[in-house]
Amino acid sequence: MSKPGCCLWNLAVTLTIAAVPGALSNEAAAQSYPSRPITMIVPFPAGGPTDAIGRIVAEAMRTRLGQPVIIENAPGGAGRVAAARAVRAAPDGYTLSLGNTGTHVFNGAIHNLPFDLQRDFAPVAAMTMQPMIIDGRNSLPAKDLRELIAWLKANADKATRATAGPGSGSHVAGVFFQRETGTRYQFVPYTESGMRDLIAGRIDMMIDPAANSVPQVRAGTIKAFAIAAKKRLWAVPEIPTVEEAGLPGFHMAAWHALWVPKGTPQDVVAKLNAAVVDSLADQAVRSRLADLGQDIYPRDEQTPEALGALQEAEIEKWWPIIKAAGIKVE
Repeated sequence: MSKPGCCLWNLAVTLTIAAVPGALSNEAAAQSYPSRPITMIVPFPAGGPTDAIGRIVAEAMRTRLGQPVIIENAPGGAGRVAAARAVRAAPDGYTLSLGNTGTHVFNGAIHNLPFDLQRDFAPVAAMTMQPMIIDGRNSLPAKDLRELIAWLKANADKATRATAGPGSGSHVAGVFFQRETGTRYQFVPYTESGMRDLIAGRIDMMIDPAANSVPQVRAGTIKAFAIAAKKRLWAVPEIPTVEEAGLPGFHMAAWHALWVPKGTPQDVVAKLNAAVVDSLADQAVRSRLADLGQDIYPRDEQTPEALGALQEAEIEKWWPIIKAAGIKVE
């Protein structure tokens, strides 16, 4: 005959289990995660730099997680289509949102989004960044950044500057440059970067990610006036920083990171973060990303908390600049 205390204890356990089925199922799901392929939503078409970064990291994550990480390209709306697709996904770790400065910072100030970039996404890891480079056509008379600024002020009625379209990173960089230098010029939007017209001398200047600029600087087809960062770029060490060139504080980088829908279990986020961190420590991965002009964030800046802080700081910096400039895209 069983003891009354034992029966009461069994009853209490049964009632406790019945009261928290969701908690137990979430815990079990987290322990068995991942048990099927994972989708990484990329906000731009196949073949571009963001897509290339995503594929390199996804391939490395597969070996760490034991499941394929499948790329789903969802271009459109400067990244809004992909973000909306990710927000609607189940918060179970099987849908990742690959984004960058434009998709997960700038878009919040430029567009009326049906979601919140911070509250509706949970950060996983910051991955790569590349500084912007201030470039000019070879035939410009300016020999350095100070002379470029003087030339732009003297030619405000005719100076031209290429962008990748309204609201793009290169557009925001151009607005920031005008604000910091007191210069004025005409923005010329392109579906891509406008680099071809800069090489041909049809455009005066641009501020573009290092991956686009470095090959042309090395080939001698354009001038580079400064790196928009605190340190020189290893790929082109001859280009001075903005501090060295006379425009301190003009820092701008294009960075890439991973998020998941808000509500994804913390254990799952931790597994994804560990897979990213381990992948980025792989020398073959680092070499492939370096070939794309990417710097990898230091290990202590690859945590979910560090990505959350980075996104917050970037929003605080760029939203006022974007809103003050009245940048809107229909």
